[in-house]
Amino acid sequence: MAANVENNAVQETDKRIKLDKKDIRRSYWLWQFFSHANYNYERMQGGAFAMCMAPIIKKLYPDREEKIAGLQRHLTFFNTNPNVGAVIHGAVISMEEERANGAEISDEAINAVKTGMMGPMAGIGDALDQGVIIPLVVALGISFGSTGNLFGPLLVLIGLPIILMLIAYNCWMKGYSLGSSAITAMLAGGRMKQLIGAAGILGCTVMGGLVATSVSFKTAIAFNIGEQAFDLQSQLFDAIMPGLLPLAVTLGVYALLRKEKFTSIQIMLGLVVIGFVGGMVGIF
Repeated sequence: MAANVENNAVQETDKRIKLDKKDIRRSYWLWQFFSHANYNYERMQGGAFAMCMAPIIKKLYPDREEKIAGLQRHLTFFNTNPNVGAVIHGAVISMEEERANGAEISDEAINAVKTGMMGPMAGIGDALDQGVIIPLVVALGISFGSTGNLFGPLLVLIGLPIILMLIAYNCWMKGYSLGSSAITAMLAGGRMKQLIGAAGILGCTVMGGLVATSVSFKTAIAFNIGEQAFDLQSQLFDAIMPGLLPLAVTLGVYALLRKEKFTSIQIMLGLVVIGFVGGMVGIF
């Protein structure tokens, strides 16, 4: 009797449909290159989500009707950060695999994971990508490139995409390994918030160093006090703190951007006009 039960268990295990890494990676690469294909205001990334799920659905569901239903299930509205948000895709792939092997996972449960977590993942991902990683890498690239170093443009054109792809790949695989609990695990204990905070501190440190080395702003104002010549730049500003004026200009531009009353183009044009007029009258 015990032998029969054991044999049945082995047979059920053999019948289990199991995705391999090749399937998951194929789905990942489809998302990586086509996450914004067919991007529209009705479903946003819904079409791309269904596309990357196509090889998964094809392997998990042999019946044609089930394949059609599976693809239609993922054509709903979806929009998130394409890199950090990849953890959702991994979790959904895991849920589809469990469903194909008999687990009672409804369409509503799968869509609930997608719609419930695409917002938080978008917020975290955009803060990490657009707020820290991209500005930091671009700033470093400009710093190297301004000295004629070829590493600067290569860092931006090749290094930045590789960094973002590695983030997306790790999130994708982590989502698959943890299943629907992946999102909770990422958010548990505030780890992601701590990571973003640490990355933000690192970014500010690097940007501060770049301000001191890359932003050049000096005044040419000099006058006599009695018989003593007084240079405003070297004897006042540099005496207080070297690089004080570049720092003041940077913080001023940042303050204007924070107020959102001026666009970045308007601010740049304003700096050009101020620099031109100041140079003509001998202030700079």
